[in-house]
Amino acid sequence: MSKIAVIGSGFSGLSAAAYLAAAGHDIHVFEKNNNAGGRARQLKTQNGYVFDMGPSWYWMPDIFEKFFADFGYLVSDFYELKLLDPAFEVVFANRQIVSIPANYTELCNLFESIEKGSAVQLDKFMREAQYKYEAGMENLVYMPGLSIAEFADANLIKGAIRLQVFSSFSKHVRKYFSHPKLIALMEFPVLFLGAMPQDTPALYSLMNYAGLKLGTWYPHGGFGKVIDAMIQVAEKNGVTFHFNSPVEKITIENNMAHSVVVNEKEIAFDAVIAAADYHYVEKELLPGSHRNYNEAYWEKKTFAPSCLIFYIGLNKKIKSIQHHTLFFEEDLLQHSTEIYKDPKWPARPLFYVCCPSQSDDSVAPPGHENIFLLMPIAPGLKDNETLREKYFNIMIHRFEKHIDEEIVTHIDFKESYCVNDFIADYHSYKGNAYGLANTLMQTAILKPKIRNKKIKNLFYAGQLTVPGPGVPPSLISGKISAEQLLKYLKNKSHEVVI
Repeated sequence: MSKIAVIGSGFSGLSAAAYLAAAGHDIHVFEKNNNAGGRARQLKTQNGYVFDMGPSWYWMPDIFEKFFADFGYLVSDFYELKLLDPAFEVVFANRQIVSIPANYTELCNLFESIEKGSAVQLDKFMREAQYKYEAGMENLVYMPGLSIAEFADANLIKGAIRLQVFSSFSKHVRKYFSHPKLIALMEFPVLFLGAMPQDTPALYSLMNYAGLKLGTWYPHGGFGKVIDAMIQVAEKNGVTFHFNSPVEKITIENNMAHSVVVNEKEIAFDAVIAAADYHYVEKELLPGSHRNYNEAYWEKKTFAPSCLIFYIGLNKKIKSIQHHTLFFEEDLLQHSTEIYKDPKWPARPLFYVCCPSQSDDSVAPPGHENIFLLMPIAPGLKDNETLREKYFNIMIHRFEKHIDEEIVTHIDFKESYCVNDFIADYHSYKGNAYGLANTLMQTAILKPKIRNKKIKNLFYAGQLTVPGPGVPPSLISGKISAEQLLKYLKNKSHEVVI
């Protein structure tokens, strides 16, 4: 049995800890905040609101099922899932609303009503996307990305062309659809993958399959219930959690991680998994001589957006609002450009509203509504209360116009979250919310390595390494990191025997 430290208790840290503990090791998770979950923490207010602070879209349910199945459980052993129907709503200019049904036949009919012939095109698009999803989620995403040799499999090379790793997502969508509404609908998921649609590989049409075909789900009680479930799995396998315990240093002896310093106390370990912000770990916890990458490396990387978020409690119910609503009355290309090409606070922003209390009475007091407003922005922007309030007023005005109801006078809880908070709470590089952008030059083996090149027993997990941003990829990242560490420990034990 080895004693292993896991730094960070987000999805990747919890995943890595559970797998390592199940393999028989003594696992200690160190979390700087007072509870687990990382970006998926919950904000619980004294007047009865429960806000998911980060993830709110439950896509790729099979990945969650696989995680729990690895430990002998079902998702239903821990929390209840609801299929949202409609999955979400999109608000376009001139108050035109497109409601996305959960039923695929109804979805085809909707596409056909917007653009003649697009139902057939959607079928073709989805067949390709399904292949990418099944091939990608079975093979590509579980690769550690340490060597090009991982891709030497003949079937994988043959499939690379069909996976469209080297072609543009934007061009791919336009081969099938020409109506601006359908293009915006298909392109919106990649906005949160962290790149312009034209710079994102067409591989990621698998996201359209995940969202439109596999369904948009909601865990009753919010994403915090998923975190609670993972904690239960980890603790049942013997994981020990240490909260309010920021790691201040990883001490190195003979190119090995020897211990971690927590609250000025040094604790010896046989290995370390860093599931905190990769850049922060390298810059602040390691000596310069033992980092994988220097500051210039990170400066050249393309990061996914940050966000301006408002957690809003209303002392009334809203008559007409869906669980998820995308406000796309403005130009997607312009807002994307202001995130990725010409970083600035957006002139005419797109934004998103989540109202989980429409689906779940437990997240707001009786007769009240729980609202989450999110506007993607470029990481590293100047962040202050004046700017936050300016964009709150823009979003809330458009929201009130959409629902044709007064909102501001009914607010009985309001809290904002933005760049400065991402940095303070998660040591997030430039306050990014989603990790590294999934561009061609930042895919698979081109992502930051999951293993430290100079410290044999230090591995990384999370959104800045393989397989990438998002909750399901973070679950997988923890598993990959744990598997690589277990492989190292096995080889080390053989060396000792020899």
